[in-house]
Amino acid sequence: MNVHGTPTRTIRPAPVSGTSARAIDIIDQTALPHDFRWLRLTSLADAAHAIRSMQVRGAPLIGVTAAYGVALALTVHADDATLKQAVATLAATRPTAVNLHWALARIEAHLLALPVEQRADAAWAEAAAIAEEDVAQCRAIGAHGLALLRPLAGRRGRLQLMTHCNAGWLATVDHGTALAPIYAAFDAGIPVHVWVSETRPRNQGLLTAWELAQHGVPHTVIADNAAGLLLARGEVDAVIVGADRIAANGDVANKVGTYLKALAASAADVPFFVAAPRSTIDFACASGADIPIEEREGDEVRVVHGRNDAGQPAAVRQLPASEAVANPAFDVTRANLVTAIISERGSTPASTDGLLSLYPEERRG
Repeated sequence: MNVHGTPTRTIRPAPVSGTSARAIDIIDQTALPHDFRWLRLTSLADAAHAIRSMQVRGAPLIGVTAAYGVALALTVHADDATLKQAVATLAATRPTAVNLHWALARIEAHLLALPVEQRADAAWAEAAAIAEEDVAQCRAIGAHGLALLRPLAGRRGRLQLMTHCNAGWLATVDHGTALAPIYAAFDAGIPVHVWVSETRPRNQGLLTAWELAQHGVPHTVIADNAAGLLLARGEVDAVIVGADRIAANGDVANKVGTYLKALAASAADVPFFVAAPRSTIDFACASGADIPIEEREGDEVRVVHGRNDAGQPAAVRQLPASEAVANPAFDVTRANLVTAIISERGSTPASTDGLLSLYPEERRG
């Protein structure tokens, strides 16, 4: 995707010259939408902090960053102890997004099978391969999602879509998951308008608005609680969201607030689509009841961050520090509320049989 007209990815290996050590550059998503800046990660600790603090966020991008974090850790020492410690450190950063654990399991298995002296270079190569696979999968999700959106485009003058959180290219390496079909529709010449849910308390919807603006896609930011009204009024043709983990039965964990939109979409008879790559599907997790829900710190709710009238970063405390706050980061939408899951292999009903029809290699017994 483009930033100020320049093709850009969310994560990239830093240029290596002379005696400079290997590193990766990431877009600091905590600075958006006000500032666009790059951060350089040079160590395992840097990568773990970037994931934990949400400088990188979005399940696919978290997985890719974790893979590069392992590569950073092994640049100096590549023995078994260093590898296992790196994997354990990164695995502890975010509990809900399964892409993190998928990427770590993949790169660990790949590296343990190699001689120690080959692991550093192999880690960087495998991380790059995971990143390229993410780009290809997201591009395919866009194409399969477009096939579902096209029939809805003739209902009115333009296709009215709603999304929640950010599942665009900022949440992946490129293209995005839930936003990939929207970009595909827009690029195909279909008139599109997107209702962007602000997604408190971290306001990831502001990232969605920023990247839609970069691509020229018409959109409107709404308060989270306005979604039900818009759906009830018939002002939405489809809701499309991403996922942080999809259980084997089709239950979906996504940013908190997703479940409420799914309920409202069901009541309004509006399609509710979930877009995610294979790495987000956890066939070892039987149902949404088994998905761990991350509880984040209370000050994300108590304190609002933004810019003051002088354009400087500012924080406003809307609740005293003593106020009790619950801050679950995710909720679970039951499979029966999901119209279809869109993956790189196509779309399917949200069910065990549906998911296995796309991934028959996961059948057991």
